This record gives sequence, structure tokens and C-alpha cells, in this order.
Amino acid sequence: MTLSNLPPLVTVFGGSGFVGRHVVRALARRGYRIRVAVRRPDLAGFLQPIGGVGQISFVQANLRYRQSVDRAAAGSDHVVNCVGILAESGRNTFDALQDFGARAVAEAARSAGATLTHVSAIGANPNSPSAYASSKGRGETAVLKAMPDAVIFRPSVVFGPEDDFFNKFAAMARMAPALPLIGGGHTKFQPVYVADVAEAIARSVDGVIAHGRVYELGGPEVLTFRQCLETMLRIVGRERPLVTLPFTIASLIGSIASLIPFVKPPITADQVTLLRSDNIVSEAASAEGRTLEGLGIQPALIEAIVPSYLVRYRRQGQFTRLDKTA
Repeated sequence: MTLSNLPPLVTVFGGSGFVGRHVVRALARRGYRIRVAVRRPDLAGFLQPIGGVGQISFVQANLRYRQSVDRAAAGSDHVVNCVGILAESGRNTFDALQDFGARAVAEAARSAGATLTHVSAIGANPNSPSAYASSKGRGETAVLKAMPDAVIFRPSVVFGPEDDFFNKFAAMARMAPALPLIGGGHTKFQPVYVADVAEAIARSVDGVIAHGRVYELGGPEVLTFRQCLETMLRIVGRERPLVTLPFTIASLIGSIASLIPFVKPPITADQVTLLRSDNIVSEAASAEGRTLEGLGIQPALIEAIVPSYLVRYRRQGQFTRLDKTA
């Protein structure tokens, strides 16, 4: 194979993360050459078996350092930015990664002559009271300013084997006598399967969907926070009371927990702020076909996926009889 007929090169920033690893898998199946841009390439080797020999390579990149971003994007045909954080830690702040970092990736993709797919989140808004959502919104603005033809995806809560949603509360249910219903548990979510998000991203790389648009990705079900916890408890076969925790108290707990060094807080004050707003696909996106269904992707049901990886939280694992609660 000569250089002129090599498969296109796709650089995936954050390719070893939760969403990123599934994007790498979807792209590998399509035969693309993939460059995984991560802070610690030495910890991303688990991605190697996903592709063929020489199909997946690694490069060190940190969105806080523009030179490394430019180097990683150089020579790419397409760039995908999957970098995102739910809580700040040290120098990895929302502004650094989701605002400045998003701008850096977009400008690097433009300099490389590549097309761009950017992963944001439902609720992204520069004027949001949440630092997370605000930085996501500013990141989107920066991306579209640098590359007006970029594709932006806004997923709702993403679930899958490595998720930090169902796994978190299932782990909590093993030890805690009760689970907190922050704000009464009325916040609505539209959980979306990570492989469906990855498929949408891969189709944007294929160039078969309209560029220069913002797509909102949600699953087939809209559930309240309470319903999400009830579904999880039923799947793991446990009974736990759900106790309402007012937003103000939850925010105070999150603020105090964030001050404890070397301990990852179960929730932050900013995440409590996010929970004050529903996290579902907008009516405008649905009407205009800027959804998974509009892209021709049938989203997976929670019941079809979540039991396969929450089974480890049952009292006897796969051997637990679900007609008996733990």
C-alpha cells in the first residue's frame, strides 16, 4: 500500500477515556488509521488489540499545552475531541480543558486542514450557573468560531460498562443503608448508551451527516433521577430507601467534601447545580432531526445493556436470584 492510498488518519483526543475508547473501537472497525492523543500514552496500551497491527498509534498531548495539541493534530484528516471532566482536580480545570482546550483542538484541526467532531454535553451554555456547563458552552462557541463546519454532539448522561453514573450508585448501594435523592429526585435524564454515541461520532468522521450542526444525543427513555435509582436497585437486586436531600444541603456537602485532600468527593457543589436542570434532548433538536434517530441510529434501552455490567454489584454476582433482595 502506497502513501497515496492509505486509509484516512483520525486523531482522537481523549481516546483512552470512557467515550473515547468506544470511539476508537468504532473507527477501527471501519478501517481508519487512528492516532490516540492522551496525557499518558503508557496507560493507553489496552486500546492496541482493538485494531489491526499498526492501525492504532499513540501520542502524548495535554490540552493545557498548545504545542502538544498542534503536534498531535498534524497530518490528520479528521480530529475528534472527546476530552471532558465532571469535576476539577488541580490544574485540570473546566476552563483549561473544556474552554481553552476545545479552542486549541479546533485551531489545531484547522491548521492541519482536518475536519472536526467535538463532544460537548446537553445543557452547555456560556451563561449557565454551572461552571461545567458554562465551560462547555464557551468551548462550543470557540469551536464554531474556529471551524464553522465542525460537528458538535451533546449527549445526555452516558451509560456503559465504565460509566460514572449507574456504577457509582450501584457501588454505593452495596454499602450505604440509603441512597440520596438530591432535590427530591425530580431531575429528568435521557441516558444514552456509549456505543450509540460512538457510532454517531464515527458517522461524522465518515462524512455522511451534515456538518456545522449541533446534535443532541439521548436514549429512548426519559427518566427522573428517582426512576434511574429505582431501575439500578432492581437490576442489582437490592432494596434501599431513597431519602430526599435538598439542593442546599447537597451543595454544602459537596463543597465540604471537595476540600478534603486526596479524596474524590461523591458529588461536588457544581454537580448539584447541574441537577437543578433537566438533562434531556430539546424539542427543537427532535423536530429538526438532530438526534440519534435523526441520524438513523436506534438507541439502546437501559434494560438491554445495564444488567450486563451491573451484575457484579449483586450479592452473589451472576448467581444471585433476583426474586430475593439483598
